[in-house]
Amino acid sequence: MEAIARAWNTAVRTALPGPWRPRRVVGEALGALLMGGFAALLEALLDTGLALSFGVAVAVLWVLRKGLPAPVLLAASALAGWSGGPVLLLVCAGWTAGARILRVWSLVGAFVVGWVLFTVAGVLQDVASLSPKLVLPMSLGFFLVIAVLPALYGRYRAQRRALLDALRERNEQLMRERVMVVHQARLRERHRIAQDMHDSLGHQLALISVHSGALEVDRTLTDRQREAVGVLRRAAVAAMRELREVVGVLHDESTASPPGPGAAAGTPARGGADGIGGLVESSREAGAEVGFAVEGERRPLSAAVDHAAYRIAQEALTNAHKHAPGAPINVALRYEPDALVVEVTNARTPELVDARPGAGAAVSGGQGLAGLRERARLVGGMVHAGPTPEQGFRLAAVLPYEGAEQEGTAAAAAGAEDWVLDGPPPAEGTERRRRSPATGCAVGVVAVALILLALVVWGVVAFVRGTSDATVQKPMFDRIAVGTAETEVLRVLPRGNDFFTDTYKEAGPEVPTGANCRWYVLHGAPGSGWDEEHVARFCFRDGVLVDKQEYVARG
Repeated sequence: MEAIARAWNTAVRTALPGPWRPRRVVGEALGALLMGGFAALLEALLDTGLALSFGVAVAVLWVLRKGLPAPVLLAASALAGWSGGPVLLLVCAGWTAGARILRVWSLVGAFVVGWVLFTVAGVLQDVASLSPKLVLPMSLGFFLVIAVLPALYGRYRAQRRALLDALRERNEQLMRERVMVVHQARLRERHRIAQDMHDSLGHQLALISVHSGALEVDRTLTDRQREAVGVLRRAAVAAMRELREVVGVLHDESTASPPGPGAAAGTPARGGADGIGGLVESSREAGAEVGFAVEGERRPLSAAVDHAAYRIAQEALTNAHKHAPGAPINVALRYEPDALVVEVTNARTPELVDARPGAGAAVSGGQGLAGLRERARLVGGMVHAGPTPEQGFRLAAVLPYEGAEQEGTAAAAAGAEDWVLDGPPPAEGTERRRRSPATGCAVGVVAVALILLALVVWGVVAFVRGTSDATVQKPMFDRIAVGTAETEVLRVLPRGNDFFTDTYKEAGPEVPTGANCRWYVLHGAPGSGWDEEHVARFCFRDGVLVDKQEYVARG
């Protein structure tokens, strides 16, 4: 029972798709009444005796047209072929099918089957005596105008609405992406500021701390002076701690992206021997023992590599001052054939400095080495850091000279963000055009128009030829004598056309017994009323013309 209930609910939801709001219920009810009433009235005027049946059927099909567009189209085609009452329903069913049947070939198949049902129903009803050459073109032309053209327009409207909805959603998505891009750019700028604060101010505060620590153990100072120097050193350490906290707020790795190489654009060149030599001199002035060596032939550096080399050397010296105060430091700058190597090493910390009064644990934000590795990665290089066998520490960075290509890649990636907003940049031979929904519908309308034009031309030609075949001239009628052989008479008479003479067969004198007759419109006879036509009848029996009549029939 549950399976039957589920199947019933599924069938109902398919046939009557929601949502059924009060406004829609009222509209569907009014539409069903109008469609059913129109069909019943037309059937009553045609006096078919099926007014009530057709009215109810049309009303039911109207309600089911959205959920079951293909079956309703087939049913409406069959009913419209049988009688004229459901013609308006066929127009609406074609519109709905064109809008709701998404697959093109399914839609074409539904309309082909609908036309076949329309034609077969019409032939079975009242036009079985007509020639197929006449029935098929007439039914095709009528079906194209009544059902296919509304379907093409309905499909165009549905596709245009879907395209506008898609463009609206894409615009909203692009606006959201624009906000995200702006937010990411703001986070990258915060990261860059944090990195520069960490490298520059941290280095200067480390030098202050080292210099004050050296003064604190100077035996030439008085106790009061030594106390003042201790206060200065503790203030520097506190400032470094506060700086680390601020950098931690700005440098939120969970949301911010690392700074790109382009951030170094516009920075003065200082990553070579002169810039790093200046850092060494600052450390020496603070009382640290720092050695400096430059090897290899100097080469110009790109802005990104220059900035990375300077910051790596600065951070390495800062770490050495902070974690190994008083230990000798060696800085080496080597220009290799394909890369610049920056190396900073320090020996183990002297016990004298470790034991000085007020010595405390070094302040560390835990982001220095991570930032150095990221700087090197962005220019295509790498950083290695670790202890030495002499219980010291060594930091070495390898930075390729072609780091400028990495910068160009980053710029291209940044440009890709603009493509998200404005679409891909036009490239020759790769540009794709969005097909308008009106294209397919326009092709369909043109095809239907050409078919209708061909049918009209064919109808005119067939009418002219049919009229000629169904007409006999008065002089020819007078020359043919009763008793002439049938073959001779048929040789001079036109072929005949029942489409133009069927209505005249019931009128006129009685047909001779056992004879087969031909009817023609007699041209050239004396005038008659506007609703009357002169008819000529030739009857044959046993191969001989046995009767020839001329009479007037009402059209």
